[in-house]
Amino acid sequence: IAMPSASKQDIRDIITICSETKCEIKTLPAMYKIADGSVEIKDMKDVGVEDLLGRDQVQVNMDEIYDMISGKNVLITGGGGSIGSEIALQVSRHNPKTLIILDIYENNAYAIQQKIKMENPNCNLVVLIGSVRDSRRLDNVFRKYRPDIVYHAAAHKHVPLMEDSPCEAIKNNVIGTYKTAYAAMTYGVKRFVLISTDKAVNPTNVMGASKRLCELVIQTFDKMIKQGRESEIPQLCTHYEDGNTKLYHLDNEIKTEFVAVRFGNVLGSNGSVIPLFKEQIHKGGPVTVTHPDIIRYFMTIPEAASLVLQAGCYAKGGEIFILDMGEPVKIVDLARNLIKLSGFEPDVDIKIEYVGLRPGEKLYEEKLMDEEGLTRTPNELIHIAKPIYISENKFLSDLADLMVVAYQDTDAVRVLVSDMVDTFRPSNVIPGDLIKKYRTEVNCILGR
Repeated sequence: IAMPSASKQDIRDIITICSETKCEIKTLPAMYKIADGSVEIKDMKDVGVEDLLGRDQVQVNMDEIYDMISGKNVLITGGGGSIGSEIALQVSRHNPKTLIILDIYENNAYAIQQKIKMENPNCNLVVLIGSVRDSRRLDNVFRKYRPDIVYHAAAHKHVPLMEDSPCEAIKNNVIGTYKTAYAAMTYGVKRFVLISTDKAVNPTNVMGASKRLCELVIQTFDKMIKQGRESEIPQLCTHYEDGNTKLYHLDNEIKTEFVAVRFGNVLGSNGSVIPLFKEQIHKGGPVTVTHPDIIRYFMTIPEAASLVLQAGCYAKGGEIFILDMGEPVKIVDLARNLIKLSGFEPDVDIKIEYVGLRPGEKLYEEKLMDEEGLTRTPNELIHIAKPIYISENKFLSDLADLMVVAYQDTDAVRVLVSDMVDTFRPSNVIPGDLIKKYRTEVNCILGR
């Protein structure tokens, strides 16, 4: 298919026709890559699922992004992950003063380090290993490198795994976000951008509920800072000796802007359904789909990262930005297309099996809660959700209790999550007698 400048819709239609031939299908790379010599005609690429699902290239204002990042110290937590590494790669192209990547997984950190060194050898790159749960490590990183902008992408994201390990979701996602936000406030970060998910909307699983709590954390920080109440924000620590960090900038006015960017699934991310389907096809099937009617919103990793950077340009503090994910896709259609692209006939050469929804899984994801409304931004693919009122004092008090219970590694943490996230409706309903047992355990842990 030698039409690199054709629209995605045209390419989709052509691929659908060509796939019926059972021939191997190749496409030319983007025209500009051929023109500048970075790719030759012989470097034709296989048709990917993104060619079937992706939209025409999203338009972002590169000048605005450059002005925001150029000459700044930029920290990316979870910078070795799917989204974090792409954000890091794109940030490296905008002349940051220093690009700091923090990740707990050394192999991921090494991979993005080598990629950036190869593509942008002049980038002042620092790659660090560390956990967002570690207050002392965060304090050292922020004190030494003094980031101006933080993209917080570090998180646990696998729904079924977090159902089995709910305390890990709370410790890594919620407490990790709180500690990173606190360090950002302490060391005068100008802008803090949380990477969120549409699973935070009316969550049916612990992972989604934990990400909703992350959104509430950053909105609480932002609101209290705007009210001049930053000194009332407590430092949550698991070790007594960690609580010695002072707000070094209290003599100056703290102006950190905290925002979140919420979007759906990204194509080809670590642990996503597409690599799983490809592996199952490679082994001859069957391809396993949870439910014939399950749908998801998809976006390519570069698209998501570009829009995250663009949303950061619009931030005034407290916003939850919603990315337009396009039309939802039935997962079974995705499976059939992948089977066809691999040269096989669905249900003939490769079987599709329905295995049932996993714990905490929805048939569809929502972008907004009922109380939220959308306002526009200069980019038609980026919208802003209206914040929902919460009592900051009660939220912070409940959050301190949540941390104490989470570090006891008990399933009783679920009742606290349900109390704190009004829209949390667990797909696995907890029986009444078990709720009573959990509440008794929580009260015992908290000394009540």
